[in-house]
Amino acid sequence: MEFISPTVVIILGCVALLLFLQWKNLRGPPCIGGWIPWIGAGFEFGKTPLQFIEKARIKYGPIFTIVAVGTRMTFVTEEEGINVFLKSKEVNFELAVQTPVYRTASIPKNIFLKLHEKLYIMVKGKMGTFNLYRFTGQLTEELHEQLENLGPHGTMDLNNLVRHLLYPVTVNVLFKKGLFPTNERKIREFHQHFQAYDEGFEYGSQLPECLLRNWSKSKNWLLALFEKNIPDIKTCKSAKDNSPTVMQALLDLLEMETNEQKSPNYGLLLLWASLSNAVPVAFWTFAFVLSHPNIHRAIMEAISSVFGTAGKDKIKVSEDDLKKLPLIKWCILETIRLRAPGVITRKVLKPVKILNYTVPSGDLLMLSPFWLHRNPKYFPEPDLFKPERWKKANLEKHAFLDCFMAFGSGKYQCPGRWLALLEIQIFIILILYYYDCSLLDPLPRQSSLHLVGVQQPEGQCRIQFKQRK
Repeated sequence: MEFISPTVVIILGCVALLLFLQWKNLRGPPCIGGWIPWIGAGFEFGKTPLQFIEKARIKYGPIFTIVAVGTRMTFVTEEEGINVFLKSKEVNFELAVQTPVYRTASIPKNIFLKLHEKLYIMVKGKMGTFNLYRFTGQLTEELHEQLENLGPHGTMDLNNLVRHLLYPVTVNVLFKKGLFPTNERKIREFHQHFQAYDEGFEYGSQLPECLLRNWSKSKNWLLALFEKNIPDIKTCKSAKDNSPTVMQALLDLLEMETNEQKSPNYGLLLLWASLSNAVPVAFWTFAFVLSHPNIHRAIMEAISSVFGTAGKDKIKVSEDDLKKLPLIKWCILETIRLRAPGVITRKVLKPVKILNYTVPSGDLLMLSPFWLHRNPKYFPEPDLFKPERWKKANLEKHAFLDCFMAFGSGKYQCPGRWLALLEIQIFIILILYYYDCSLLDPLPRQSSLHLVGVQQPEGQCRIQFKQRK
């Protein structure tokens, strides 16, 4: 009988241990695919992505991979993956979004990668906290104009009301005074095409444009709008201080950096970025306030204490006024917490370790603010609307609560976050100052159809408004 020498046993044991450790180190997260190659779980995932992910969280835990339409997406729904997502050099934001940017705005990948950082720095500077004072008066003036068109009383869907007020305000402030149409037919056209573009944006970012006929039509209508108006946008200056708008500064940078004629495309991207989240946040904030009588009453008392009897005079809103009305800002941030985007994304360049899993290179790493904001460790009673929790945030120093990720974090946080908060604050102040408002329908449920951006309402929510005297 032959015996295996101890040396061979040791060598075989070391090899087995090494193979086991390599297997353990390369073990990826649970993977949800499908029986059709390339499509994977695309059909089921595409129907109601938030519900699909919720079921996957329950079944597989906080980290899992979904294969859909030829793309591997690894979702991180708890805090364990935050540091990797935000701090690792092995994950990249620009490479994650270059294809969606090309598909939705027709900006070639090479131009996007060349210009993104410079454009981001410029936009961040124009809309940063040090420059907000430039926008306060403009936003107040534009909102006054739109409220004058609202009439003394009425009933309409709250989402449509917010769109009719904030679409023209945002376009006229960021692009050029008077750019938003005033003709009723053209206003309806703008609403129709932007809403179609916005609602189909997520599909447009993933699928060939030839499969999305109506969405493509609206995209091209918006591009033609900018193509026609770019010359006027370039030459128009602010009547007050001669300072360029955000779009004018963007056009100047494009002219310096590239010979490619992509101004309308960047105009479309700026339009979508400035409206797609601010409008639903304004809707939800107003709906939450009106559906919580104690909060509504507290805000009305605060507004009266700052501006006098509601509805009496035409008011100007200043930065000092806003500091005296913290509850409104708390309500906006609490709304964003509850209606946060389903995911923000990075491209994995080299394998990264999260928990006991290794996420391979090439995956899209998807961090989920939607579920992070429902972690009771950071947000007690996470499903309740509790604006008072924001007392603990150091908002004077522009710091949010721990684990609040709605604007992203790290190098490429949303550059327009402070301007969006300012616009919604002024909107809430002015409409409540001039109008007595009440909801005619219960607060609607949030839609589970989209992962990108703030969640939209599911069904109508009518508001009745009457001018105060």
